[in-house]
Amino acid sequence: MSTTTASSLVSEASAAPQAKDTIRVVLADDHEVVREGLALVLEQANGIDVVGTAGDVEATLLLVAARQPDVLVLDLRMPGGSSIEALPRFAKVAPRTAVVILTMHHQPAAARAALAAGANGYVLKESAGVELVLAVRLAHVGSTYLAPQLGARVAADGNGGPDGLAPRELAVLRLLALGHTNPEVGKLLHLSPRTVESYRARIQQKTGRTSRAQLVRYALDHELFDPHGD
Repeated sequence: MSTTTASSLVSEASAAPQAKDTIRVVLADDHEVVREGLALVLEQANGIDVVGTAGDVEATLLLVAARQPDVLVLDLRMPGGSSIEALPRFAKVAPRTAVVILTMHHQPAAARAALAAGANGYVLKESAGVELVLAVRLAHVGSTYLAPQLGARVAADGNGGPDGLAPRELAVLRLLALGHTNPEVGKLLHLSPRTVESYRARIQQKTGRTSRAQLVRYALDHELFDPHGD
């Protein structure tokens, strides 16, 4: 699976794989005006049909389960909880639906966490025009899209985060910092309790933090999540 970055944006925009059938998209964002604008952008693109919109996580889950879209365009943070945490739930109700995360946040750690949790794309709202269309097309055929503005920063950090944390370790750390127990983390990320314990031990060793309070402080200091949402 390849990741699209700035260097290949122009060529892929003109040569992005085209599906034989219309790409059916569900669009989720908590701001109605944003939903309307993005729906217009997608509907104007060749071969893309917006089959539903929603404004919170639970409504989106119901809509996705009912419509079984090819691609879900999902705001990073909406009422009802973290979209990244909800990704396994979307995968359960619609296993063939690809997910493109849409956000205003530029943190490379958030992009890595989204991709590690199963998202197929990460697009910034400020440039959600041709890039969003491209991300939807690529996600539909199994490729991965990363906002060009973040590509260099993610590459500069290698495949890990601060202190050499791997993407999956970042995902585990973020959920722990949000207050989830080891079993809850395992359920959300489809990991066994023993595997979560192993990840947590490695996180503690790499960061030098042992208590939950210390891990929360570490996650906040490194901007791994925003406890106040959008």
